[in-house]
Amino acid sequence: MKKNTLATSLRHLLWGSALALTLPLTLNAQNIERASPEAAGFSSAGVQALANGMRAAVDEGNLSSIVSALLRDGKLVHLDAYGYQDIENQIPVSEDTLFRIYSMTKPVTGVALMMLIEEGKLTLDDAVSRHIPELANLQVAIEDGPGGFPVTEPARHEMTVRELMSHTGGLTYGLFSRSQVDSMYVAANILDGNGTLKDMIDKLARIPLRQQPGTLWHYSVSVDVQGYLVEVLSGQTFEEFLQERLFTPLGMDNTGFSVADKDRARFAKLYQSTPNGLQESVVDALGGDYLDPATFFGGGGGLVSTIGDYIKFTQMLANGGELNGVRILSPESVKTMRTNQLPAGMAEIPGYPGNQFGVDFAIVADPARNNGMSEGSYWWWGIGGTWFWIDPVENLTFIGMIQNRNLMYARQLQAISKELVYGAITERK
Repeated sequence: MKKNTLATSLRHLLWGSALALTLPLTLNAQNIERASPEAAGFSSAGVQALANGMRAAVDEGNLSSIVSALLRDGKLVHLDAYGYQDIENQIPVSEDTLFRIYSMTKPVTGVALMMLIEEGKLTLDDAVSRHIPELANLQVAIEDGPGGFPVTEPARHEMTVRELMSHTGGLTYGLFSRSQVDSMYVAANILDGNGTLKDMIDKLARIPLRQQPGTLWHYSVSVDVQGYLVEVLSGQTFEEFLQERLFTPLGMDNTGFSVADKDRARFAKLYQSTPNGLQESVVDALGGDYLDPATFFGGGGGLVSTIGDYIKFTQMLANGGELNGVRILSPESVKTMRTNQLPAGMAEIPGYPGNQFGVDFAIVADPARNNGMSEGSYWWWGIGGTWFWIDPVENLTFIGMIQNRNLMYARQLQAISKELVYGAITERK
């Protein structure tokens, strides 16, 4: 692969290279209609520039492959797969390639819990400990203490479901910040892929909260806790609930917590950018290989999926909770998910300028700092590089899927996709 800078590749490929023509893929999503760019309010040249820009990311040598899709008004305008899901064996990527979607699992988990809220099994303002007694009466760290154990004080109030679903409940990940509480998470192996969600809860019950509930947005294992809440309230494993209540009804036949033997040939390798080019990542971002049946059904990052399946999921949300006559959520529940839930006085989430946070989604508050996404657009991404956003103003959805652990490069690619999508629009809503 040619070693250019991304900007140089974009200059060479942005406007219509014959090499970068979009492949006529056939989307395996029932009743997702196609539309020409002009019929959907885009220019053909602009949509071609989007395809070329995404492919440039492969041609300049930092990605093995990319699959991307753009929909507007529920119709598919762009679908492209480019590169190799397996460089060493020269296996081309396709719309059927399976990707680790990591934190793009979080909105799926949020939808599952909102389904149970609609059924009256809980409310957003319930104390989490009402349903998970192990998490009652947690202490909160206030400063470092001797022997690696923090000085604590009682929680001022019990963590609520709303706080749990907006990363403001006081939990952490142990990975993205440094504190004695984070160190305790690491020592306990909180997200042990060989354990269960109940094992995780038992460990969390012995560790103080990192900060007082309702005071700070801090990215955390809270969505894995949500998965356990689904288990408690439904009487099913989280995997069983998702399969029965979400994946099967939506026709998401390629989404799950592990890859079956028959599907391994479709499973993309995970790569790492190095000074010597792309190399297969020896250690998965979450420490697992997805090839054995899962026991830890990680609501925060455990799913594998295809772009076709994720199109179905996001289009259900864009439609206000319904797809092809199957209603998953009410429009009111979807609106709640994409409504800011941050504590009073907290203007935006750290690290994401101009963004607030709803229920397992980030929400654009300032389009000027978000590459043109409309105010109210909701989105998220995964640590392997996958990303998506839903724009309710322009009624469009974009999904990109890659497998690369270079997070700075993934963020750069996300920004490019947004600029190209909005630059291609000829008819604003």
